[in-house]
Amino acid sequence: MAQPIPFPAPGSPEGVTLPQNVEAEAALLGAMMIDNRIAEDVLQRLRPEHFFEPLHGRIYEQIAFLVGENRLASPVTLRPLFAADPAMKELGGPAYLAQLTGNPASLIGARAFAEQVYDLAMLRALVTVGRDMVDEALDTSKEINPAAQIEIAEMKLYEVAEKGANDGGAKSFTRAAALAVKQAERAMNSGGSVSGITTGMADLNAMTGGMNRSDLIILAGRPGMGKTSLATNIAFNAARRWIDDREAGIPEDKSIGAPVAFFSLEMSADQLAMRILSEQSEIVSEKLRTGDISPSNFQKFARAAADLEQLPLFIDDTPALTIAALRTRARRLKRQHKIGMVVVDYLQLLQGSSRSQGDGRVQEISEISRGLKTLAKELHVPVIALSQLSRAVEQREDKRPQLSDLRESGSIEQDADIVLFVYRDEYYHDFKAPKAPDANSSADDLEKYQTWQDEQLRVAGKATVIVAKQRHGATGSVDLRFDRQFTKFSDLMPGH
Repeated sequence: MAQPIPFPAPGSPEGVTLPQNVEAEAALLGAMMIDNRIAEDVLQRLRPEHFFEPLHGRIYEQIAFLVGENRLASPVTLRPLFAADPAMKELGGPAYLAQLTGNPASLIGARAFAEQVYDLAMLRALVTVGRDMVDEALDTSKEINPAAQIEIAEMKLYEVAEKGANDGGAKSFTRAAALAVKQAERAMNSGGSVSGITTGMADLNAMTGGMNRSDLIILAGRPGMGKTSLATNIAFNAARRWIDDREAGIPEDKSIGAPVAFFSLEMSADQLAMRILSEQSEIVSEKLRTGDISPSNFQKFARAAADLEQLPLFIDDTPALTIAALRTRARRLKRQHKIGMVVVDYLQLLQGSSRSQGDGRVQEISEISRGLKTLAKELHVPVIALSQLSRAVEQREDKRPQLSDLRESGSIEQDADIVLFVYRDEYYHDFKAPKAPDANSSADDLEKYQTWQDEQLRVAGKATVIVAKQRHGATGSVDLRFDRQFTKFSDLMPGH
């Protein structure tokens, strides 16, 4: 068999030989042409660019094309496709194709050859990433930004790792069924309502089954409804449950809690921490900020902070993050801290790629929502993304949100597995307050004020979470208690 032409990789360092085995490539191509059934197996993983020898990559591409068209791929059928190929001419012309099939023994090791070709391609990709890292680090002619370079390098490394993962593709029904049984077992062990990550609220868990892995959950509401408060409550409850389950000796894979990554694009990390500590210590956050608290209350606050010292809740308050940077940081947190839930506050503050920004805001939001859904599937965690609602809500008599109220709603609604709306009648009812009665008030005025007060008592301290979309179950609504002082959501007491 003629030797394949040598191929120095473009841009490879002088004197450095990149990982390669052109003989294995040649043997694999020969086996594929002898028995096209081998190609059907190999095509699921290998691509033309995985071949070190460019000519081999082109031959592989044509074999893939013919097999995909349900046609025979052999030296005879491939010959016309390479009659004018310069690299093939250097090896004596299309006769080289017949030479590749000259060793029938290659059929025995074909799959091993395919694995080796793939693994060597991954190693070359690592070399390329490493070389780019060195070049970038040595280039001081442009603005020096080590943090950005590290993020880019991490992204590239993750892309190599992602390509190298072999757990994708179709799952057998046996494997898929095993995953379903595991999910049902987690729900049963949790008391019968949580198959994903707990929200910490029994009624909301009962409606949604918790926050399910690989789901994109959109949590939306108008300003003042408490969507950030609900998100922090869920994040805290999931992280706290993780600690409680671990202390109770429950295995990690059976816990309904999870370490949480909270990307706060609006509030700073200390503001978010202050809010959580206010909720848990039940001290009004405004008093904490101004220092208007007694020594006993400060001790209570400090104890709450000490109790939560080990809370697996990681806050990233970097402003103006791009969706690509957020995904890189989430992957890092998954690797370092095994996060099981991601919260993004809020979606409209994320930025798309520079390419999508040029296509308008709707396209940019589409890229962001798709990126968040992809992240949920990649990391196998629920991603809760907060979203604004359009002002159309305020123009209606009925202020309850609808799916059409989502800003740039098309892509967000399409990509979401669950859409939750936070709604509080109390917020709007406050604006309807009639003038307080006095000695000159008429009986009609007194009746109006009494009616308003009665309604105020009914709606005070209550919130509704509207499940407007749910792929896994029914839509509906869940009533919750909302403590406005501490911005804390919890289950309603029976009878309230």
